[in-house]
Amino acid sequence: MSYVNKVVWITGASSGIGKALTLHLADQGAKLIISSRRKEDLKTVKQLCKNPENVYVLDLDLAQHSNFHEKTIEAISAFGHIDILVNNGGISQRALVRDTSIEVDERIMNINYLGTIALTKAVLPHFIENQSGQLVVTTSIVGKIGTPLRSSYAASKHALHGFFDSLRAEVYNDNIAVTLICPGYVRTNVSINALTGNGAPQKTMDKATANGIKPERFARMMASAIKNKKEEAYIAGAKEKLGVYVKRWFPKVFSVMIRKLSVT
Repeated sequence: MSYVNKVVWITGASSGIGKALTLHLADQGAKLIISSRRKEDLKTVKQLCKNPENVYVLDLDLAQHSNFHEKTIEAISAFGHIDILVNNGGISQRALVRDTSIEVDERIMNINYLGTIALTKAVLPHFIENQSGQLVVTTSIVGKIGTPLRSSYAASKHALHGFFDSLRAEVYNDNIAVTLICPGYVRTNVSINALTGNGAPQKTMDKATANGIKPERFARMMASAIKNKKEEAYIAGAKEKLGVYVKRWFPKVFSVMIRKLSVT
């Protein structure tokens, strides 16, 4: 598959992984629909792209599901169809379970899980009608393993794996692919914007995040996984990947490992 003239809709495109993927796919000749809540930031990203005339800005709030049908109609009308939907938008968490209000749990699930599946359901009839399409979801290594301070975030990402594994089987005969991208630590503002127990952003970057994969490198690897229609791709450091396999094959060992992580 070539990205030339492929129409790709990317959520969470105003910064981080979404921005880096937008710039990379623009270089590859894709036609892009880019979305987030921050329309002015999206306009800046558009101007950074090669051939900005092939980039359509569509503001979208994943917490507001009621207008997704209309947003999808607008997205389709931008270039006449959509080939790939990249569900990349979301929010993280940094708080102990005992310190996290139920309102924060609800907000994270509403954005990360319900927002993602609501947009997918809005786009799915278009893919089924065309008997073609690809659904891409940025989940997390924490979508495979739960770690301290990220209980609600991990829950939302685990839920995405369950939903999209089920959907993959349902739409196989409609020629629709499902690709789950599982990042480890990536050098973005995800930890700065992560919600604390009372819903306020953390406002500081975790050391592990600061030392993570550069977004530009991540975007190249993500684009390759999408191009090859991988069902699941772990794009992470050795330690994060090791955690996935230890959890799978040696769960008791993993429990000991995970308890040693700092929770302060």
